[in-house]
Parts: sequence; C-alpha cells; structure tokens
Amino acid sequence: MKKNLFYMFMLVSLILASCQPAPAATEAPATPAGAEEMSDRCGDKSKLADTIYLYTWVEYIDPEIKDMFEAECGVKVVETNFDSNETLLATLQAGGADYDIIVPSDYMVQVMIDEGLLMELDFNLIPNIKNMDPLNVNTYFDPEQKYTVPWFWGTSGFAVDTNIVTEVTDSWSMMFDPNSPYCGKISMLDDQRETLGAALMYLGYSINDVDPAHLEEAKNLLIEQSKCVKAYDSQTNDDLIVSSETVLAHIWTGDAILAGDPETGGRDGIVYVIPQEGCTIWQDNMAIPLGAPNSYTAMVFMNYTQYPEIAAQNAEWVGYGTPNAAAKEFIDPDILSNEGIYPPPEVATRLQWIEDVGPALELYDRIWTEFKASIGS
Repeated sequence: MKKNLFYMFMLVSLILASCQPAPAATEAPATPAGAEEMSDRCGDKSKLADTIYLYTWVEYIDPEIKDMFEAECGVKVVETNFDSNETLLATLQAGGADYDIIVPSDYMVQVMIDEGLLMELDFNLIPNIKNMDPLNVNTYFDPEQKYTVPWFWGTSGFAVDTNIVTEVTDSWSMMFDPNSPYCGKISMLDDQRETLGAALMYLGYSINDVDPAHLEEAKNLLIEQSKCVKAYDSQTNDDLIVSSETVLAHIWTGDAILAGDPETGGRDGIVYVIPQEGCTIWQDNMAIPLGAPNSYTAMVFMNYTQYPEIAAQNAEWVGYGTPNAAAKEFIDPDILSNEGIYPPPEVATRLQWIEDVGPALELYDRIWTEFKASIGS
C-alpha cells in the first residue's frame, strides 16, 4: 500500500526535525514536527512520547505500518524480537529492557496476569476494541478484557512440500513416523508447549495433559523422532521449507501460508495441514508491561493498528487470521476463504487452546529440558 502525499510531507518534516536536540522527557516530549496537522488518530499530541519500544515475534507487523505511525503521529516504533513465550516471560521477570508493548500468546497472558506483570488498559484510549470479533475477546485468559488487545490468531499444524511429498495424510503420523522416507527433512517448532503438545495430541492426549506418565511418553516420542529432525526452529522454519532443506514443517499458520505463496517469496506446492488428531489454536495479544514508561503512547499505537484498513493491511502482510471483524471488508476474499487461516466449524472442533498448567509447569520444564539434553541441544 503506497503512502499518500500527506504521509510523505509528514515524513520529510520529521527528517528535518531530527536534526534538533531530542527532548528530555519520555512520555511527553516537545510537540512533534508537523503536529499542528497531526491526525486525530494520534490521541493527545501533548502526551505522546517520541519513541515507543515494541517486543514481539519476528515478522509480526508490516514495517510500513510503523512508518505510517511515525509519519502521522511523530512517534518512532523501535522493534525487538523474541522467539518464544518463555523467552518473553524470562525477560520481564529479569527486569529486562523497558518495553512499552509486548505480544504474548493466550496462556502466557494468563501467567503474566497471575504474576502481576501486566498493566490494566484504558479502553477509552483504545475504542477500536469494538472492531473485534466476539470470539476473540473475553477469552479464558483475559475474561474481563482488562489487559489485552487481540493481535492475531491461528493454528499450529504442519506444512508439506507436495512437490516432493506425493502422499499426504491429515495426521501427525507424517511428522512422527520413525521410518519416514523424509527422515532428515523435517523441522519442528522450538517451543516447549507447542512441540510437547503436538506429541501429546498424536498420542491421543490433551495438549494440557499433566499426567507425568503421559508427558514421559511424549518426551520419548520426541526423542525417537529427533533422529529425523533437521531443525527445531520457530523463526526460519518457513525459509527451510521454501529452500527445500525440509519438506515437512511443524509450523504456525501464517508462516505456512506465506511459504506457499510465490508473491511473498514462497513456492507453489507448499500446503498447510490441520491434523485430524487436532492441533493448537492460539491467539497473540498486545499488552503493556506494568511500569512501562510510555503507556499512553503505547495505547494510542494499539488503537492505531486496529483501524479496519490498517488491520487488514497488516493481516495480508503477516498472513495470519485477524481478530478484527471490521477489517475483513478490506481483505482479499481468497484469503478469507482459505480454511487454513479461517477454519470452518467442523475443523474448529478439533482445535485445542494451550492453557496455563499451574504447578505442572515445573513438570513441563523438566520434561522439555531432559528432551533437549538428550538430543544435545
């Protein structure tokens, strides 16, 4: 989507202004360049910080949207990435950097609320929450919708390169067959709950199973599978299948969809499968860490990203399902009809949410650590 002339004018103004000394205040710096023409989508200009810090997953926001926000509102969005919810949690628990916005998944929101790590949001500043599909708000992990703004949702099945794999079945057996003809050409997510969850579902158990015997069984299955796994990778597994280094990939929806789209750098013939045994359904959410230095500006940015046209642009760039119902009017109908992104009801019944397992998390940590040690990772 090309910027209009207004955006270009604003960007030039900001570049010229960058030669001036930066304001000392964090949350309310001097009026940004061009503020007299600032959009009404930017909140109270006197309260805006000049920079906010976003801690999120890799390739999870269209870079142009950050540029648009800077041009329109005078606020630079500095992005840093994490590779798992556990990394995100550890960063916050350790004091970490002063991030203004984080993007935790469903079960991790629940953990962070319980640990007092999240700020309650002021939805007077985020009126675009009204655009959300009812299915994506007041969920189990934020039942009163106090702490989060839905970002994207999707599933965690597997991708198949049908240029090489000619017999495709909708079963986790394709990933866990110890005699797979594609041994050495398989990747799995490097994610404790996702990968243990896939093993548990293949074995016929719940993704949130806390029975030590069942988790031991899942660990042993993963150890047996590991001889055929080229990589445990949550960040470049789509690149691996596009480059033919792998032909089967445990993967998140959007990565699989983009991997199979030549227009986004993918390749024809890469298809996404939701297994008959079920797979994870997940939702990532924007949230603000307690004590964030620029919470007002963070909430303005949250609201900015949920204007329907902007949310649609972001969804088409990222490749995941948007929880923003109003945005669907602006999304390509072919994308909306893709059952891998928006599963029909009969498929949705096979999906499972990852939930906080409480004290059993220590058991999961031990099982995962033992698995990783066994494969020398």
